[in-house]
Amino acid sequence: MRWAYRIGAVAGTDIKVHATFLLVVGWWALIGYSEAGAAGALFRALELIALFACVLFHEFGHILMARRFGVRTPDVILLPIGGVARLERIPDEPRQELLIALAGPAVTLAIAALLSLLVRVQGNQAALLTFNENQPFLPWLASANIWLLLFNLIPAFPMDGGRVLRALLASRLGLLRGTRIAASLGQSLAVVGGLYGVTKQEPILILVAFFVFIGANAEAAAVETRLAGRGLQVRQMMVTDFRTIPVHATLNDAVGLLLSGEQREFPVLDNLGRTEGILTRDNLIRGLSQRGPQSTVAEAMSAGVPSVSPTLGFQEALERLRSSRLPALPVIDGGALVGLLTMDNITDLLLVRRARG
Repeated sequence: MRWAYRIGAVAGTDIKVHATFLLVVGWWALIGYSEAGAAGALFRALELIALFACVLFHEFGHILMARRFGVRTPDVILLPIGGVARLERIPDEPRQELLIALAGPAVTLAIAALLSLLVRVQGNQAALLTFNENQPFLPWLASANIWLLLFNLIPAFPMDGGRVLRALLASRLGLLRGTRIAASLGQSLAVVGGLYGVTKQEPILILVAFFVFIGANAEAAAVETRLAGRGLQVRQMMVTDFRTIPVHATLNDAVGLLLSGEQREFPVLDNLGRTEGILTRDNLIRGLSQRGPQSTVAEAMSAGVPSVSPTLGFQEALERLRSSRLPALPVIDGGALVGLLTMDNITDLLLVRRARG
């Protein structure tokens, strides 16, 4: 996800904060400033950070349960709608996904129960189901966790309730159909919530609805892609009819290659035929404007790019291509360049497989 920045790591899982999360903190601090000046702004900001610390505990409930089933979690991202733990894969068994989905709400339930008990011990008779921003800190945090629990259990993908629904549907209808139904329901609820936010002039609700809608669509697309690519290896996805360019060639030579065909990424080879990097169209245009047409390909190319093996599986190859931020990766077999793995070719292959059923 773009605009997500790493702030730390716990047990091998990166903790990231999305830039839009800072908008929520700023908005909440602005409310505090209007109430009590700078001190109020600081208090409100810390209040929200405490809530999102609870959200982080919630996400690690998912993460620890996923590890029980051998599913790794590379990172967790804090968003305005809460947290998103990015599992490396969806468990094959719907029962496992059900338990992973329920683990987060179980942690939130425990936090809400503990905070509610502390509120009662203090003799505070606050109405915990009434979420009031003017409550003292502890009752406010307890109320927020109760509402967070209820919100997460709404059957709207990609929230926990939607994942629970998808797991139940997948056990009877299959993963693909279950995902489509859960995603459609999530998007429908997001539209309703967004329209309600517009009529009530609630910007946070509109933002939440936007993230739910986008998240549901992205989740459905990811599942369809994974299922369409099941059983594929890089050798079946790679481009085998391609041209290369020597490392000592000029950018003017590269322009000739670019304009002579449809290829947009060129493996750059040294005198021994070893792959030194990739020259993309963006590399070429940037190199022309910054260095001129007589500069060498070596000065403009993306160097040190990762390679993939022709026997690498679909999902891992796709993740490696995405994480490289490059449009193509070289396919190396026994030290020799045998193909190019490109997103365009993967997309074309998946479209063909879907059309064939």
